[in-house]
Amino acid sequence: MTPVTHPLIARLETECGWPRLATLAEVEAFTGRPGAHCLFIPGDPARNLETADAAVILPELVIAFQRAFDCAIVDDAIEAALRDATRALRTPGFLFYRKGRFLGAIEKIRDWSDYMTRIPHLLGRISA
Repeated sequence: MTPVTHPLIARLETECGWPRLATLAEVEAFTGRPGAHCLFIPGDPARNLETADAAVILPELVIAFQRAFDCAIVDDAIEAALRDATRALRTPGFLFYRKGRFLGAIEKIRDWSDYMTRIPHLLGRISA
């Protein structure tokens, strides 16, 4: 039985046009493209109420940072493997990459000011 996608996560695919990455090869291809990238690891929205909040916050962050990074959604099929590989074990999580390299993660929901401080720091780790 295929799990039902939370409507706010589905909106990221339909309205924002963000791809859902279902294999580690897709993650590698997406994060290896030019520019900065954010992978959204939703976690289980039925057990973690912060997942819906994260699905609303991330598009707002993209706008606030003037599209300095693009986004994709990590599928349940590879979520655990990607969390283990990056050591970003708590969900929901935003994983940042540039030039195929993992820059760091912001796990769980944070204050807006924390995002405004941490994202530039993460994106500045490897220059464009």
